[in-house]
Amino acid sequence: MAAKQNAGHSWEPVFRFVKSIPRGRVISYGELARALRLRGGARTAGRAMAATPRGRGIPWHRVLGAGGRILVREPYASLQRRLLESEGVRFIEGRVDWKRHAWKKLKGRARIALRSARAIVLRFSGAKPR
Repeated sequence: MAAKQNAGHSWEPVFRFVKSIPRGRVISYGELARALRLRGGARTAGRAMAATPRGRGIPWHRVLGAGGRILVREPYASLQRRLLESEGVRFIEGRVDWKRHAWKKLKGRARIALRSARAIVLRFSGAKPR
């Protein structure tokens, strides 16, 4: 799932945060955007995931649409589903079983990754911390 990175835009904080999502857990584009306070919300998170470079171990497949829907197009949709199923993620009527697999708890490394990612996003966006 590699695409060109937007000129002058660093997705590194997003990639770092996504790397902290455990196997078998998923997060929505909107939740990712809220966690990192990305301007533009879920669409910006989607652009970041579309720009994921290959070969860096970034688990792009763990980020889904609201309610567990796979939003990417083929052939990546089939690949995303296979990767999630290989991690033990179950699907119900074409959607991820959100109650079972949603990633809600930020502990240890994930919390540290979130803090550093937020700081970097704020630095690049010029926004003031809350």
